[in-house]
Parts: sequence; C-alpha cells; structure tokens
Amino acid sequence: MTRKIRRIAVFTSGGDSPGMNAATRAVVRTAIYNDLHVYGIKGGYEGMMNADFQLLTKGDVGNILQRGGTILKTARSQEFMTKQGRQNAYENLMAHEIDACVAIGGNGTYTGALKLYEEFDFPIVGVPGTIDNDIFGTDYTIGFDTAINTAIEAVDKIRDTADSHNRLFFIEVMGRHAGYIALHTGIGSGAGNIFLPEKENSIEELTAFLKKSARRKKLFNLVIVAEGNKNGDAYTIASKVKESCPEYDSKVTIIGHLQRGGSPTCHDRVLASRLGYSAVNALMEEKYGIAVGIIDNKISFTSLKDAITKTKTLDVDMIKMAEILAM
Repeated sequence: MTRKIRRIAVFTSGGDSPGMNAATRAVVRTAIYNDLHVYGIKGGYEGMMNADFQLLTKGDVGNILQRGGTILKTARSQEFMTKQGRQNAYENLMAHEIDACVAIGGNGTYTGALKLYEEFDFPIVGVPGTIDNDIFGTDYTIGFDTAINTAIEAVDKIRDTADSHNRLFFIEVMGRHAGYIALHTGIGSGAGNIFLPEKENSIEELTAFLKKSARRKKLFNLVIVAEGNKNGDAYTIASKVKESCPEYDSKVTIIGHLQRGGSPTCHDRVLASRLGYSAVNALMEEKYGIAVGIIDNKISFTSLKDAITKTKTLDVDMIKMAEILAM
C-alpha cells in the first residue's frame, strides 16, 4: 500500500559524533524543500517515549553545520529495549501524526530503528553517525574523519615530547569493538605498533622490536592502543612492556572523549549532508527499514538488519602496510 509521507521526525541516539548537526540540518531542509513538516525528537529514544517533539524550521538548523555534538541531544535508553517502552514511543509518534523517521546513530540506534520497523511497520531510515566507523554498508560513518584528525593532532603533540625526552608513549584511542580509529591514527602518526581489537598482538613481539630499537639508540617510540584490544588497556600493556624493557622511560596517554567533540571536518560535513539529504529522498521513494551509506563515493542502501548483523572488517592489507612502514 502506498503511504503518503507528510510529517517526518529526526533524532540522534547513542554516542554523539561530529557531523550529527550537519546531518540534522540536511534532513530538515530537504524535508521542507519537499513540503514536509519535520520534527526534532530531543534525546533519542528517551525523547520519543517522553513525547519530546519540536517542530523545526529552516531557521532552527541555521548556523549548526560547523558545530560538534548534537542540538537534538542524545541518550542511551534501557526502557526502549522493552516492548512496553517501544509501544509508548510508537503511540507518541502516532499522536503527533508522524509518518516516518530518520534515525542518526550507530549500531544501537539501528537496532531500535529495526524494532520499530518490524514490530509496528513504521517507516524509518538510518543514517550512520558514529566515530567508530564500524557500520556495515558504508565506507565511512559521520564523525570518523573528525575523530582521527583529533587523535592525530594529539599524537603529533605527544611525539614532540617523546622525541625530546627519549620516551616510549602508549596512547589509547577509542574503539571497543573496532580498530578503525587506532589503525588510521597509527598509520598517520608513524606509530611503531598498533594494538587492534581485530588482531592478536604479541607483547613479546613488541618488546623484541623495542629492544632492537634500543640497540640502535632509538629510545623514543609511539604505540597506539585501541581500547578494545585483547591485551588490556594502555596502562596494562605499558606495565608488561616495562618489565622486559626497563631501559625505556614509558608513559601512558588516554585521549578519551576528546575524540567525540569538536567542529566536524569538511569531509564529515559533506558526508553528513549527503547522507541526510539521501535519507529523506529514500523516505519519499518509499524505501523503508534501510540504512543509507556511501560506498565508492556513491550513495548506497543496506537493510537495517544487514547493517546490524553483518560485520564490517578492517582492510587486512592496511594492517600489513602499517606493520611494514613501522619497521
């Protein structure tokens, strides 16, 4: 049955990422261009259950393209994981005569969107907003480019100190389940070693590499550690290495939530704009229960189910390249 889309809502959910505002702006202005009413839902699924809806105009999304964070706020919701929570959310959408939604976020956001689509046959499209770049069906996610640029800037500053004092720095970056940030930061910063969630790293191999460097009188080095790697956090790895390589003056830096904030890069602004624009067009074309992405610089669509259940893998050749260039 053909549905007439007259009112849509947009929300951001899960961890914030730079560029979410640019995506929201694109959704709102594309919707208005198509003579749709568009609402913002404050606080993700929590706002949906609490009926926190706000009619948005072109002016409401003015001067937000360059801002980090999300003007719609975001949250993680335990209540929405229950059947009753989702029922409340759906009833609020119906009460506000919302015909469809654009959900901006990561895996958890997509999981909730799929539930709405499957349980209530509610039209919804996902837009990948996460710094981890771990969503299947898109080469890049909104916020990833900004996050790695933030990490690189921090590591470059740490390198100056490491070189000046002949220190070994273990630098922890975000990535509980995916090593995209760590891999790109490691390659871009010329790190001596990168610890990834997807790869079994050997402490023994690292210490052998460091001992070899010490014999060459090179006592400064950088090791990038993804928080989800299998050897433990940066402090744990540093402690183990110190036992075998006492000649090194080891330090640990955790970049942390700095990676989530800041003004989005041009790449993230353009990416977010393209994805937000395409999400509204998909709804107009009656494409529901999908996630919009970009593959080989072209807009692509993936079912929400595939986006959640299928795994996006790191490029093995990039890992090999990182190892070779670190020699």
